[in-house]
Amino acid sequence: MSKIGIIAGSTGLVGSLLLSQMLGDDRYAQVISLVRKKSNLSDPKLQEIIVDFDDLQSYTEHIVGDDLFLCIGTTMANAGSKEAFYKVDYTYNVELAKMAHKNGIKNLCLISSMGANAASHIFYSKVKGQIEDAITALNFKKTVIVRPSLLVGDRKEYRFGEKIGIFLSSFLNPLLIGGLRKYRSIKAEKVAHAMIKSSNLNQDGLIILESDLIQNY
Repeated sequence: MSKIGIIAGSTGLVGSLLLSQMLGDDRYAQVISLVRKKSNLSDPKLQEIIVDFDDLQSYTEHIVGDDLFLCIGTTMANAGSKEAFYKVDYTYNVELAKMAHKNGIKNLCLISSMGANAASHIFYSKVKGQIEDAITALNFKKTVIVRPSLLVGDRKEYRFGEKIGIFLSSFLNPLLIGGLRKYRSIKAEKVAHAMIKSSNLNQDGLIILESDLIQNY
């Protein structure tokens, strides 16, 4: 069955790879990408919707389909404040999820983060956990939450700390075995692949994929 997939956050590292993979996947007849500005992508399956994320309710009519993929996220450095970070990561994702649920979308897939926990004393992990809890409470037919560790891939922006982490992970990954496997760095395209595959499994309910499980997809 051909489906309509919707993706928010298609300009990020995982989101851009997810969009590319969805466009090449025969299971999706149409891919709707919610973006701030028009990209240079051209594909007969692609429909880009230019969105003001601070006024999402004005775009309710476009949040219609089968699968919603939420890849919206920022960093504290880019956001500039906790309030701005919360607005991007929590408000945008949760508001889109609520709109999708109201419009009858059955499946939702969220990229979260390893260590996400609403009770965490770490602000980043706490917000990620709050997003997971808010979206899970909506009770989609299927909710997939992926929690990757350090992502490896070509970002459009330069992150010095991340570059150091990726360099070190090339030496540390082989040492992280057993229960420590989930701390291995992971390729962004692997995460995108797992998001699509898990969203198309004949399995309903809540699916949580820690980084070690993502590696198996």
